Amino acid sequence: MDASLDGWDVLDQAREMSRRGEEFALATVVWRAGPSSGQPSARAIVTASGQLYGWIGGACAEPVVVREAQRAIAERKPKLVALGAGDRSWGDDLPEGMVAIAISCQSEGAMQVYIEPVIPTPQLIVVGRSPMANTLVDLAVALGWRAELCDGADFSAADVGPRSIVVVATQGHGDEEALEQAVAAFPAFVGLVASRKRGDAVLGTLADRGVPANLLQRVRVPVGLDLGHTAHREIAVAILAELVQLRAAGELSPVGEPSADGRAAEPARVAEARDPVCGMTVNADSSSRPYEYEGVTYYFCCPGCRRSFERDPHRYLTAQEV
Repeated sequence: MDASLDGWDVLDQAREMSRRGEEFALATVVWRAGPSSGQPSARAIVTASGQLYGWIGGACAEPVVVREAQRAIAERKPKLVALGAGDRSWGDDLPEGMVAIAISCQSEGAMQVYIEPVIPTPQLIVVGRSPMANTLVDLAVALGWRAELCDGADFSAADVGPRSIVVVATQGHGDEEALEQAVAAFPAFVGLVASRKRGDAVLGTLADRGVPANLLQRVRVPVGLDLGHTAHREIAVAILAELVQLRAAGELSPVGEPSADGRAAEPARVAEARDPVCGMTVNADSSSRPYEYEGVTYYFCCPGCRRSFERDPHRYLTAQEV
């Protein structure tokens, strides 16, 4: 967490993260009812891993905002959340579509937070120097994508990131070498411009070289929608059309670094637990003040809830059973 960022500094940080192609959510306080440490227009950035930059509120509101921001990133949908002590915080004034989340806050304040996921502009790397490759880059740039052309001899896995979209269009001039570099970097997407017959031959050669089958299975060949008989430069339209279609379906997201056997690593998932004192949902990890009682670990939203439980665990465990 970095609470030193404030106001416009948060937006400057967001702009820089977007430029680097990082995925995050921007959370903004749009309404509050005092007493509450969160103020209208207070902003914070939440990354997909749960890192927070800026200030959005106190110890009760912050973990909830982080959790909801991570969900917004995963779902790629903005949301408006109301945080407070149940109906008494927002009454009958809750707008349609707003998500109400009860939190335990000693100040009994409340606030509404708008959470907007920021999805990076796609980065397209086209390997090759043909007129079709140049056209593909020009078309992608016209859509606002970040796109670059790279000569096959100069291309390496170091040029590729986990969010990169790589289209190998060397077309017989070092296809195997370029594709081997591309799959080794495990980008979000790899496509090969080739006929099915030529593609099978390239993949077969790489398999013989020891490239893991799970990496080769990720290669789309031939890449591009089937638009029928097309001219060479028109192939670029078919390729970009497929990429746009895949992006709209959410299929161009990072899939994680490969493990030793070439399989994609599963994204880390944080388990959740219910605070036995206030009933608030919290992350079941070290950030939620774990306390072990009779062989069971309990988690808490704040130090106050943990202290209350330590003084009389039986009281709260009995209440849960009712």
